[in-house]
Amino acid sequence: MAIPTAYRGSENTAKMVREEIRKRYGDQAAKEYNPFFTTRTYRDWSRINYRVKPGEKAIKSIVVLEEKDDLGNVIRTYPKIISLFHLLQVERLKS
Repeated sequence: MAIPTAYRGSENTAKMVREEIRKRYGDQAAKEYNPFFTTRTYRDWSRINYRVKPGEKAIKSIVVLEEKDDLGNVIRTYPKIISLFHLLQVERLKS
């Protein structure tokens, strides 16, 4: 899979998601977890021709968003909960 995700490099986020993957799918899946390629939002999976398997539950994660003024200065930051799905939770759609 060559299309990267929107992941920005937060070690805390990666650690939280990796731990949830370990709980659900085991040590090997956690070891193979790559936040740049193996977890995406529902919409991101859809964009690259995958669908979430029926019955799969999202992995919740927190991202910190920034609000900027017209000059590009950060005026506030705030957390947002996002729902991610791991590669093991999706399947490729037939073309």
